[in-house]
Amino acid sequence: MTKQKYIYRKNLLLIIAFIVLLSGILAAALLITFGLTRKFVESEFSTRTIAVMERTMRPYDDLFRNKIPEINNYRGFFTKKSASEYADSVFSDYPFVKRVDFYHFTISNHTNGHSAKAEGKDIAISSAYHFSPDSGGKIKSSPNVEAKSSDDFKLMKAKVGGFIKTADTSRLYSVEETYGISYDIKPGKISYLNIPRLEELKDLLSNTSTLSVYQHDMMTFYLDPNKLVIRNTRPELYQKISIKQIIYDPLQDDNDQNLFREIPLPGAFSEYKLYFQSSKAFITAEVIRNFLPIGAAVLVVYLFIVCIGWLIYRNLNVNHKLFKLQYDFINNFTHEFKTPVSVIKIAGSNLRNAETAITERQQRHYGKILDEEADKLNDLMNRLLSFTQLENKSIQIKKEEIVLDEFVQKYIDTFKIKYPKFKLTCRIKNVGSFESDPVLLGSIFQNMIENAYKYSPPDRKELNIDIEGTKKDIVFLFTDKGIGIPKNEIDNIFKKFYRIESQYNQNGSVGLGLAFCKELVNFMNGEISVKSKLNQGSEFKIVLPY
Repeated sequence: MTKQKYIYRKNLLLIIAFIVLLSGILAAALLITFGLTRKFVESEFSTRTIAVMERTMRPYDDLFRNKIPEINNYRGFFTKKSASEYADSVFSDYPFVKRVDFYHFTISNHTNGHSAKAEGKDIAISSAYHFSPDSGGKIKSSPNVEAKSSDDFKLMKAKVGGFIKTADTSRLYSVEETYGISYDIKPGKISYLNIPRLEELKDLLSNTSTLSVYQHDMMTFYLDPNKLVIRNTRPELYQKISIKQIIYDPLQDDNDQNLFREIPLPGAFSEYKLYFQSSKAFITAEVIRNFLPIGAAVLVVYLFIVCIGWLIYRNLNVNHKLFKLQYDFINNFTHEFKTPVSVIKIAGSNLRNAETAITERQQRHYGKILDEEADKLNDLMNRLLSFTQLENKSIQIKKEEIVLDEFVQKYIDTFKIKYPKFKLTCRIKNVGSFESDPVLLGSIFQNMIENAYKYSPPDRKELNIDIEGTKKDIVFLFTDKGIGIPKNEIDNIFKKFYRIESQYNQNGSVGLGLAFCKELVNFMNGEISVKSKLNQGSEFKIVLPY
């Protein structure tokens, strides 16, 4: 018992060490994973700002690349009405445009005395207007009385004059080459004009005396960055996105409590930046949201490894118990065989070595001993053989009419002769006879009675057999006043080769009795169960169908 306890404690310590090791690995894996997840989220906070800016600036890019160049489609023939309609479409589609200044001017190769001269060419403003949406969304237009002195117009006029002066009419200019002439981008505004076409350039650069006048248009778009619609494509990362001036600097307290990132806006919004801000608690919530599936996967792997470890331990434990059962079976079976064989050998030796002729009484005594011990060996072999046949389903039930009172009384009489001090009683209710296999039923009775006698104290060797018939079944109750069965052993007593350690089974028991009964009952389509109280007795209940 000391060795078994030592082995048990050793195994328990190994299990605890294994679980502690796995738990430590799990905790380390979760901490490392959480840290990596936080770094990933913080990296995403920094890198995903570009995508937000691109999405936010998409309307601006569309205005710059697609809408403004539509001025070229009018070929310098904008009227007040068409310019107003064009401005209306701009205000409708691009809310961040707050005002449009329109200039309609002419370029000629002769001066009329009233026009502005640029690089040897005359540029004269025909008309100019301011366009802006009112509070109701309608277009307001007013003459631009300061058109001639406008810095925007003066700059564009100089750029056009320089272009005309240095133009090479022998080739076509690409879009990239004309970009710097058509556009002028300053903080808060974009100016655009349609430059002279190749035919116009040839005419303007010719030395003819013919007057050539060409119509052109220019528009200046005034932009309000605060009316840009911010497209937060990653709301799980950015709690708040705003447009701030470049010079804006957050307070020191905000830096401690929040995570922020800023990125300058391009083009006409170059004096402003997108300001991304999230509280540390908000970022932590996102870290946890990203960490949960990863943590769950790590936990599943942990449970999987624990399950594998438990299965390995269980299999080793089962193999250990099986080995112990086999060892006990061989040991006890050897003892069961050894006892009758030894008795037979002693009796035979006495008969063979008797110096004088033995009396008739001695002959009967030795003959009885040999007969009884041979019966024990035969009974042991038959039980083992029958058990094997039951497990292999190689026995067939041979049903006969069984009269219960005669059947039971036969076994009571037999055991009273065998054990004179054994008190056996029987009560039969609501049944007289039924069909079953008398040999199999007899084996059940013999094992149950033998078991009750064996596991009862000398002063309480009693067994009451109650048989009662119901509509479909016959119930057999075997109630003794024996030593009882511990609760933790109830589930094991019907296992093959299993023995409860006690003083009553040390002198020969292979653990087949109750297991054999259970196999017999199952083979006969019945059920067996037990109720027991330690040191008070046990009640075995067997239910067989009619």
